[in-house]
Amino acid sequence: MTPANQSTNEQVKAKGKLRILLGYAAGVGKTYKMLEEAQQLKREGRDVVVGYFEPHGRKDTIAKLEGLELIPRRRIEYRGHSFEEMDTDAILGRHPEVCAVDEFPHTNIPGSERAKRWEDVALLLDAGIDVLTTMNIQHLESLNDQMREITGVQVRETIPDWVVKQADEVILVDLPPGALLNRLQRGVIYGTDKAERALANFFKEPTLAALREMALRQTAHEIDIRHDEQGVNPSPERILIHITESPATAAVIRRGKRVADYLKAECFAVGVLPSPNPAQLERHLDFARKLRIETRVLESEDPAEALFDFARRNGVTQIFLAKPSKRSIPFLGKRPLVMDIVRLAKDRQITVVAERKHA
Repeated sequence: MTPANQSTNEQVKAKGKLRILLGYAAGVGKTYKMLEEAQQLKREGRDVVVGYFEPHGRKDTIAKLEGLELIPRRRIEYRGHSFEEMDTDAILGRHPEVCAVDEFPHTNIPGSERAKRWEDVALLLDAGIDVLTTMNIQHLESLNDQMREITGVQVRETIPDWVVKQADEVILVDLPPGALLNRLQRGVIYGTDKAERALANFFKEPTLAALREMALRQTAHEIDIRHDEQGVNPSPERILIHITESPATAAVIRRGKRVADYLKAECFAVGVLPSPNPAQLERHLDFARKLRIETRVLESEDPAEALFDFARRNGVTQIFLAKPSKRSIPFLGKRPLVMDIVRLAKDRQITVVAERKHA
């Protein structure tokens, strides 16, 4: 192989860099900042395109697009209606150095080759294209339950934490809640009708302040991760998440995974058969796999003993369990599984996670 060919192959194999602009609400300036950075890269002589841009009618943001190459969207027909999505194939064919992609957690319309925009971005990165993208903190999967509690809204479009962790940089785009509300009231973010609905619901100052604090913490956490990757001893902590058919299990998985990430601890999601609802048990195991948690399925007529034996053999230091519903707690007879595990695992930290109820 000649040096020239070797150099070309290395360029093809080099993975693109991912830079995420993180905010806590619509209107803080993520898309504006993304286009501003794209303009700066273009001035520096980089080959930059905009792969997807959502203007939301904001004139100042739209103006930032001037002079940048915009890749036309792909049109998809679904249930008699026409929708537009990012044309990933066109971007790959164009193969720029840098691609700006708005709304990283977006769910693609059925019929698209990939379900999520972050999966499209992964293809661009694999092709060696640097990507600049945007997202809000409420779309982070591990925070889904907390977000519902803070905002009263169930966020449907989520992005796995491991995807965000693979970013080369996570940059906070910040704006104090008071300034954000002022922008909303002036009609900078939404039109009058939508702004009034937003003020009556999501855009309340205590809610925005809580979201901002979470975004600040997450950004600091991402910075710590990148520093620690430069050579820190592995954590002595090991976490076991008990997987059952209970509806509360999704919340247990999110909580356990988030704690494991903060502690940089190894994490296991463990289910025990037989189960009264094996299909639901498998759905929860699949959810854990999507979050890149190692899963195990044990078989035992004594699930508490089986879980404790697994914890002992694998050096587990913390166990996360779902709080049993009142219907599942018998007044007489056998104790709930949670109580048996707590009794057996006295030398380990036990966290019992309740399912959050909302009106």
